[in-house]
Amino acid sequence: MTTILNITKTEGRVTTLHFDGHLDAQTENLAVESARTSMNAGARFLLIDMSSVEMISSAGLRALHSIYKLFTPHEEERAWIADHPDETYKSPYFKLAAASPQVNYVLSISGFLQNIPIYPSVKEASDSFG
Repeated sequence: MTTILNITKTEGRVTTLHFDGHLDAQTENLAVESARTSMNAGARFLLIDMSSVEMISSAGLRALHSIYKLFTPHEEERAWIADHPDETYKSPYFKLAAASPQVNYVLSISGFLQNIPIYPSVKEASDSFG
């Protein structure tokens, strides 16, 4: 049995979703829909506070990938890659913060941190949006 994913939101110039629980197959849709709701309400920048995520599964990774795609304009990403062929694109619109060492390890070995910036704290991540 999985722990429910509780999501709270802090709004401002950067919308922050605070995830608490497991990010897995049972909570994947909740995570994506929370991000989609924020985007539809006008959010342009999204930060996910991972400090209370106890576990992330492949379905949780899929949720983060879906959220990345929601908040990263495809045309802009393609143009950046064309102009910087030897560099890795990092999303300026979607970032992660405060993942536990275990969750950070999963994000790292799965390649997610190549395109999604992650910061040690919510404040550092929030400040990075400029």
